[in-house]
Amino acid sequence: MGKAGRNVVAERLPGLIETYGFDFVIVNGENASHGRGLTEAHYEMLRDAGADVVTLGDHAFDQRDIMTAIERHSTLVRPVNFPPGAPGRGAAFVTGRKGHQVLVVNVLGRVFMPPMDDPFRAVDAAIAACPLGEQADAIVVDLHAEATSEMQAMGHYLDGRVSLVVGTHTHIPTSDHRILKGGTALMSDAGMCGDYDSVIGMEPDEPLSRFLTGLQRARFTPAEGEATLSGVAIETDPRTGLCTQVLPVRIGGSLSQAYPEFAPG
Repeated sequence: MGKAGRNVVAERLPGLIETYGFDFVIVNGENASHGRGLTEAHYEMLRDAGADVVTLGDHAFDQRDIMTAIERHSTLVRPVNFPPGAPGRGAAFVTGRKGHQVLVVNVLGRVFMPPMDDPFRAVDAAIAACPLGEQADAIVVDLHAEATSEMQAMGHYLDGRVSLVVGTHTHIPTSDHRILKGGTALMSDAGMCGDYDSVIGMEPDEPLSRFLTGLQRARFTPAEGEATLSGVAIETDPRTGLCTQVLPVRIGGSLSQAYPEFAPG
């Protein structure tokens, strides 16, 4: 989320990868540039920090240069259920640091969100072409959605067919991380990488004023205080691609800290 979020990723992510031996890292970057959208330069910054894939969301094309950049970068992914003709791609099949093949699918929810194609059928089509345990060693679905119910429904719908369903978009990390009966990890929202002394990443004055008066007096401004890196980490069974461990990650800033404590098998 804005400059604070970019900076905490650049400062903390390389050390996390080295310390825990993460094979594959996905960063949702749709608010990385000034709190709205993503520029090509900031996409490249996230990649340099260690992101193997950068996903987007409902603000995917708020920054004009991403319209052409997304056609050039195969590891920059917008929601798979955008209407036909949208630039870019909704899924990426990428080789991780240790040679594993990972499918990443980005999809927009529909509850309290702009109208889009059915996210459930869109994800179905994406994973059908690259099944878990066959072509894909792991499959991660980034569900960019508002409603917790829709996130949890997607997890149960895909249980046993993907490694992880993780929500983005609300900027608030949830504590419901778990492994479902079929072996799919689920977390309703990974939370933002940004300054939590804010209103979902924005300086509080203008959002508070709008709640109190109903009037728009100024533009939202991303908060630039000390940021927390928020996310989720999983370990998968090398035979099936299903999840064996899922843990929240929260490092730095004002949130209570949560570190992955893997004991890799």
